[in-house]
Amino acid sequence: MSISSSQLNQTQLEILKLFSRDLSEGDLLDLKRTIVRFLAEKATKMIDEIIDEKGLSINDIDAIAQTHLRTPYN
Repeated sequence: MSISSSQLNQTQLEILKLFSRDLSEGDLLDLKRTIVRFLAEKATKMIDEIIDEKGLSINDIDAIAQTHLRTPYN
C-alpha cells in the first residue's frame, strides 16, 4: 500500500521526516517515550478542564469509574 504526501497531514509529515534519520534503538525509545508523555499530558489537561467545567468532585469521578456502561450481550 502506498501513501502519498497529500494523504498525510503536516504533523504526520514532520514525524516521517524525523524518523527518516538513522536513530539508535535508545534514541528511538526516548523519542517514543517523549511522544507518549506529551500525549498523556495533553489528555490530563483536557480531563482537568472537563472536571473543572463540570464541577466534579473526587467522589463523582470515583462513581463514574465504577459505573458499568457496557452493552449486555445475550
